Amino acid sequence: MKRAISIILCLMLSFTGCKKKRSPQPPEAVLLLFPEQNSECTTGVSLGEEKSQVEFNWSAADNTETYELRVTNTETGTVQTIISANTSATLPLEKGKQYSWLVRSKNSQVEQTVSSEIWHFYNAGSNTTFAPFPATIVSPASSENVFKDINNEVVLSWSASDLDNDIVNYEVYFSVETPPTDLIRSLQPSVNSIKVSVASDTVYYWSVVVIDAEGNKSNSGIYNFKVL
Repeated sequence: MKRAISIILCLMLSFTGCKKKRSPQPPEAVLLLFPEQNSECTTGVSLGEEKSQVEFNWSAADNTETYELRVTNTETGTVQTIISANTSATLPLEKGKQYSWLVRSKNSQVEQTVSSEIWHFYNAGSNTTFAPFPATIVSPASSENVFKDINNEVVLSWSASDLDNDIVNYEVYFSVETPPTDLIRSLQPSVNSIKVSVASDTVYYWSVVVIDAEGNKSNSGIYNFKVL
């Protein structure tokens, strides 16, 4: 009887020892909610003639302890950050300026962080005209590996938005160097894609400049892809 009890205890200890503690999981990316992409934010609380307090909202993300909100004035490049344990935060922003924003998910148990998409908006002010928002690259995605077609070409595509709805053309820059300096085409606003000739095993860089009727410009930033 004692032997049987000893065997059972050994088996129980064996099974218990086999259970491993789950490793900490990296955080997941949030979904941005407000201010909405390519919009004018009119809900800020005025702090005087020059600034207003804007509330940012995003979805909760799994395996996340804190969120880092990063808001950038696209004209000056000035960045404001704030850490929040909740899915919202407020920051004072200049009125009538264009901003980009993103949220980084963090977990103290792992080194990895993950960022959301980047959205753009105007903080409401006394603007009579608005510069266009930077073009959103559709494809190829940044750092994507792609295959050329039978004509040794790849399609570049993007979308763009302007609160004044007065975009007049797109300038597409494309080269094997960064930043891309070769203006390969100036396109009407009704055209948001172009085919480019490429070679295998080569990395290409490209960007799109959006121009409106007032001569205001915005740059998508530099994207790259590799042709396999």
